[in-house]
Amino acid sequence: MSPSKTLVADDHLESPAGANKTIPPTYTDSKVHTDRYGLELWEGSFPVIDLEALRGPSRSDTIKKLDHACRHYGFFMLKNHGISETLLNGIMGVAREFFHLPEEERMKLYSPDPTSIIRLAIGFKDDKQDVFVSRESLKFHGHPLEKFVNTWPTNPSSFREIVGEYCVAAKRAEIPLLEAVFEGLGMERESIDQILDKHGQYASLNYYPVCEESNLERTFGLRGHTDPTILTMLLPDEVPGLEVLLNGEYLPVKPMPNALVVNVGDALQGLSNLQYKSLLHRVIVNSETERLSIASYCYPSNDTHMGPPKELINDDHPAIYRDFTYEEFYTTMWKQRRPDATRLDSFKVFAA
Repeated sequence: MSPSKTLVADDHLESPAGANKTIPPTYTDSKVHTDRYGLELWEGSFPVIDLEALRGPSRSDTIKKLDHACRHYGFFMLKNHGISETLLNGIMGVAREFFHLPEEERMKLYSPDPTSIIRLAIGFKDDKQDVFVSRESLKFHGHPLEKFVNTWPTNPSSFREIVGEYCVAAKRAEIPLLEAVFEGLGMERESIDQILDKHGQYASLNYYPVCEESNLERTFGLRGHTDPTILTMLLPDEVPGLEVLLNGEYLPVKPMPNALVVNVGDALQGLSNLQYKSLLHRVIVNSETERLSIASYCYPSNDTHMGPPKELINDDHPAIYRDFTYEEFYTTMWKQRRPDATRLDSFKVFAA
């Protein structure tokens, strides 16, 4: 994927109404919450997937659980992902150092151009809707590391070392997770290899400052949006703020210690022939403490075919989306400037 064509979620757009329906949980006892598929639920709301279990005799069962998590929830917690607690704490520390640098130092990386190889995006006021979006986000390429690391900041001094180590570790977790997701869908190896070939990694360090209490009702960290990715893997700090639109209401995602929050992106919705859905989510701010998160986005190369592969199409599941490349999706998305998965509608077989 060429650096000049990087796609990131557009947080400048108003979120639409609507939600995807999910399966309500059932509770087997007072401590362990599970749903009807036997999925462990964190805080009774979001499934927990054990990445390490994909390497053992329970791989087949874990893939089934992963399929259920993507099919019925769209968000899940990923534990035993192989990224050490030391590294998780390390990248959070580096991110905090960066966003606490003097403004003039941080602003050296500011750019309004979303195709920049590295750029700092800053908060803004939407006068039309009379709301604030209060977030700073350092966005950059992470894979292949040797190609992009020299574009990263050198202040803090440990930035390149620690962020580079995290990007490599996140990519190491991402590949087997993606393979398992595609296997769960029923994709053949040829289709999986086509998608994974040449795909890159885009990342962001996100900072949500404390908001004055008088402005809370008019301030968002991020407005409702879906991600134009295959998957997004998010490392949040201990401060709540992420919310997912479920059954018409935004449900808070409580951070799970040392776990990643993973969500289905628009590209996977297309690849899955709408079996998996990309859900609206947002970030709220508070008046007591700042919040940090680290996102690793899985994007395919520009020439990757994003329509559902032939093995997912049959009489019971006719094609909903036609074949299209990721570059076509990218171009269409920025022309439409929609914040959610309706940007896929123009690729439907019977699009208006």
